[in-house]
Amino acid sequence: MEMKNKNINGHFKVLKLPRFLLHYSLFLLCFTIFVPSQAFDYADALSKSLLYFEAQRSGRLPYNQRVTWRHHSGLTDGLEQGVDLVGGYYDAGDHVKFGLPMAFTITMLSWGVIEYGKQIEAAGEMEHALEAIKWGTDYFIKAHTNPNVLWAEVGDGDTDHYCWQRPEDMTTSRRAYKIDQKNPGSDLAGETAAAMAAASIVFRKSNSHYSHLLLQHAQELFEFGDKYRGKYDSSVGVVKSYYASVSGFMDELLWAALWLYKATDNADYFKYVINKGHCFGGIGWAISEFSWDVKYAGIQIIASKLLHEEKHSQQTHILEQYKSKAEYYICSCLNKNNGSNNNVDRTPAGLLYVRRWNNMQYVSSAAYLLTVYSDFLQNSQKKIKCHEGLVGHEELLIFAKSQVDYILGSNPQNMSYLVGFGPKYPIRVHHRGASIVPYRENKGFIGCTQGYDNWYSNPKPNPNVLIGALVGGPDCQDNFSDERGNYMQTEACTYNTAPLVGVFARLNELDSTPLRASYQRNTY
Repeated sequence: MEMKNKNINGHFKVLKLPRFLLHYSLFLLCFTIFVPSQAFDYADALSKSLLYFEAQRSGRLPYNQRVTWRHHSGLTDGLEQGVDLVGGYYDAGDHVKFGLPMAFTITMLSWGVIEYGKQIEAAGEMEHALEAIKWGTDYFIKAHTNPNVLWAEVGDGDTDHYCWQRPEDMTTSRRAYKIDQKNPGSDLAGETAAAMAAASIVFRKSNSHYSHLLLQHAQELFEFGDKYRGKYDSSVGVVKSYYASVSGFMDELLWAALWLYKATDNADYFKYVINKGHCFGGIGWAISEFSWDVKYAGIQIIASKLLHEEKHSQQTHILEQYKSKAEYYICSCLNKNNGSNNNVDRTPAGLLYVRRWNNMQYVSSAAYLLTVYSDFLQNSQKKIKCHEGLVGHEELLIFAKSQVDYILGSNPQNMSYLVGFGPKYPIRVHHRGASIVPYRENKGFIGCTQGYDNWYSNPKPNPNVLIGALVGGPDCQDNFSDERGNYMQTEACTYNTAPLVGVFARLNELDSTPLRASYQRNTY
């Protein structure tokens, strides 16, 4: 059974900030990048990545559900508390609906569509991308039952992990937990506001009424989170062992304000990002990871892009500080900062390595930020000044591509860590629904311990392929053990795959010839 803490050790790496206790000392590993012998089909990877979200759906499944081994589940969620909380996503291989990682997943899906909507549409996947986002935002609308009330979680991680069942057979607690004025959760309110604000941009043209509704909820949630400040894991204690908010709530409030500014063009939100930049850490924290918990690098990159807009000229000095921290993150990923302590570790084969539990989440999010910033540098005709020298847009994209190609099979295992992609991929993913005979084939009830006895310990491949899931990935030496009980490596999460949607679309668009030539010339 998987351990309880999905944010292993509860830490994130902070660079060049000796006054903070969360500073890690990392050692630079020797490595080489594996050059792929074949081009990868990024359009296929994009299609599969969006299919994965249908496997993670909770609630009553629609008529056009493509993942047919799944069926309706969680149909009484919220009933005990007198609220309709049916829907949303299971975050991973279990069946708790955790609000914070779910909201981050939707923010990243929305950001991918905002940046690369044309490319997603050209690949014929826009409808599926919008469906993936809306499945989450429909749930957030339900969960936000009052301007100052947001339902944070459905289910209990401890009891959920005692059982190995299909979601259709759940017998574990479906108790719901909320944040409100007396029990605040600014981080959860902020991230959910960011998700709904970003999604409001996505739906602005295709569904203006829905877009307006999302924006209204986003504004109320931001106001709620900002007025009643506190960490959500202090109010919802059951989440501490799973998705504790180690970074606090200041990053989420900045993140939400920035997305609301992008969605509304309201200067008050921009002033918030400027005025709170110092005291909330936006221009002070140099961070080496971007994740469901730690938003600073994403904030800094979006703020950097505002520098080139004339209307922000009076705030250049603050935006430049955001930009400095953004580029520090970029340089740390490229191993071009001064000293190993200021760079992100890598495996011998060149994969970014942050920590041993579900490391691929940091790889996919880094690949996304690098890709977005590469396009920004290209459009603005700028370069980054790292300690090791100037870096142009092409180098960023080449490195992002190397990380994606590692995921898709260019690695010592010759394995795609995106399930269902390529000839070899994990076949014993740590996932309850995928590992048990599908409900549509066998509607017979499978009990709590029966699942462990008959399915969890079964050495055979999963009967259902969790297509598009990005598993936790290899260890620091590029080793990977495809075992169902090896949850650190074989469990997949929605926030692993979400950043890849935009990256796959961008790479699919590329005229690959000049990029591949450059890619093969570069050794990192």
